[in-house]
Amino acid sequence: MGMAKFAAFKKAYTIVVIVCMLMANSDVEASLSCPEITTLLAPCIPYAIIGGAVPTVCCKAVTTLDDASNTVEEDRAACSCIMSGLSLIPGINYDLVSTLPEKCNHTCPYTITATTDCSKVQ
Repeated sequence: MGMAKFAAFKKAYTIVVIVCMLMANSDVEASLSCPEITTLLAPCIPYAIIGGAVPTVCCKAVTTLDDASNTVEEDRAACSCIMSGLSLIPGINYDLVSTLPEKCNHTCPYTITATTDCSKVQ
């Protein structure tokens, strides 16, 4: 791994810790709390910034999150949590983020883009 990629990974994980701390008091009505969702999806952040291969643990997280969200309300809450978290991370490539379900051979009831309106998740 090159120094630039290592620096990007280090920065991404530092940002994840900050996001977790900032969102620790968020009130999310999903079966997973917002801090749990943030922690679960943390391995996806390097891919969402610089691309490359999607880590297996990221794909497991996408599946786990989808399995844990069983209602429209839970999907909306998870979507809102993801959007809030991503908005705090510089360098997020929403085009890459939107490919995660497909790259992980998984379907998701919503697509995360820069303009996703989570209140419209069905």
